[in-house]
Amino acid sequence: MTQPNKLRSAGLAIILAWGWKRAAIALIAGALSALAMAPFNAWPILFLTLPVMVWLIDGAGAGRWRGVPAAAMAGWWFGLGYFVPGLYWIGYAFLVDASTFAWLMPFAVLGLPAYLALFTAFGFGLARAIWTRDASRVIALAATLTLSEWLRGHVLTGFPWNTFGYALTEPLALAQTGSLIGLWGLTFLSVAIFASPAVLIDGTSRGRKPWIAPAIALALLAAMGIFGIVRLTLRPTTLVANLKLRIMQPNLQQDERFNYSAKAAVMQKYLALSDRASGPQSTGVHDVNVLIWPESAFPFFLTREADAMAEIADLLPKGTVLITGAVRAPDLPPGVKITRAYNSIYVIDHDGSVLSVYDKLHLVPFGEYLPFQDWMEKLGFEQLTKVQGGFIPGTRRRTLDIPHAPRALPLICYEAIFPGDVAERGDRPGWIVNLTNDGWFGISTGPYQHLQQVRLRAIEEGLPVVRAANTGISAVIDPMGRIVARLGLGLEGVLDSSLPSAIPPTIYARVGDIPAAIFVAAGFIFVIRRRVAKRTS
Repeated sequence: MTQPNKLRSAGLAIILAWGWKRAAIALIAGALSALAMAPFNAWPILFLTLPVMVWLIDGAGAGRWRGVPAAAMAGWWFGLGYFVPGLYWIGYAFLVDASTFAWLMPFAVLGLPAYLALFTAFGFGLARAIWTRDASRVIALAATLTLSEWLRGHVLTGFPWNTFGYALTEPLALAQTGSLIGLWGLTFLSVAIFASPAVLIDGTSRGRKPWIAPAIALALLAAMGIFGIVRLTLRPTTLVANLKLRIMQPNLQQDERFNYSAKAAVMQKYLALSDRASGPQSTGVHDVNVLIWPESAFPFFLTREADAMAEIADLLPKGTVLITGAVRAPDLPPGVKITRAYNSIYVIDHDGSVLSVYDKLHLVPFGEYLPFQDWMEKLGFEQLTKVQGGFIPGTRRRTLDIPHAPRALPLICYEAIFPGDVAERGDRPGWIVNLTNDGWFGISTGPYQHLQQVRLRAIEEGLPVVRAANTGISAVIDPMGRIVARLGLGLEGVLDSSLPSAIPPTIYARVGDIPAAIFVAAGFIFVIRRRVAKRTS
């Protein structure tokens, strides 16, 4: 028998680790894995950290069921290490009104990751329940983590932020596979590919060839890259004729955006910035067909302020419309006090008339509403936006008719992070307009991660995305995920661009998550059959 090499020694050390050492290994591996996400995109590090997942489960105690709790505990520590550095930026939101919310910051920065890590723990524990001792255990982990990540994206309204599949979205060529199998399919491939080096420590007895699994993984990664390069080459960016967009990025601080006394200053900034010349030949807003302002743009109910609507009408030349975020009051009888509101998008014509409205469907827990709202308000709690009673969710997702432009699918803020929840098959839009206010999260990694996720929606659906963000990152993205125009984080300005043309519906747009479900089901069947075969041999 040959002397163990360094990789085998490292793997065996992790397998045999116990107690606090085991927890520390999982925690550190999880934290390093966060570097695979934007803005770092250092995804090769997963070739080092995801094998640690496999070895931690290998060492999760004797016996099939006795090892499940130990594997789940290792998964929880890995998840905690992954989510704390990946989501630290959420803490910035609690400093916007520090006197009210700062005391909650530690609970958010640690509590949310601790909750999300339960899903990673579930994935590890379930993997241990069907674990094998050959290379098929990598498929077991890919199947169970894909299932647990899918659950994370759906349970209690879901939060699929930094799902492992996003590691395969940079460079752009790799991301093109998302047009076939979506985020959850990419998650399965991501775990299977990056965890494959774990089997290199396996022995070569009984005909085993440990190098086969990593070789297949590298070949699959290369095939994804080739497919992406060919797809990008065959589909260059094309533009909708005679359509000019302008995105206004005001870079307003949060205390201004929610301060009614700043009404006049906010409006004047919006109006002046929107009409700013962007070059020697520019005539400001007169050059554009569609002007776009970000989410919740005003510290007041827009349509109830006649002077603000008149100023918008004065700004817009004939033939130009405004798409803007705004808080919308519900329709109530005269004299009834407004206690709740919608987070909405308005389409406003050049004469100040409202052409269409969309109300946000997928509200942010603790940001736009509280679970058990009435009970928690009685205890003195309030959500970050301080809207008594919480925001009211919209009733349905639909496209908006935009004069001089294709129909648009409106998505407000983090609605764009949910794959497969962006386009009704019977009402396919020509583009996605995503209005957001990432100003809650300062100059942090959060807005870069948000942009990464929105870009994958464009690739999955074959639709261009136009993103207007208060503090950035505003961008125009073509249906292949190319960023056609971009205005960076923390900048004030306008972004002028044409609208990229949509492409025919992708395979993912047609069949949704069926390929990912097939991957997971096939993975479970394959591994369970391997277990049965080993027992009967």
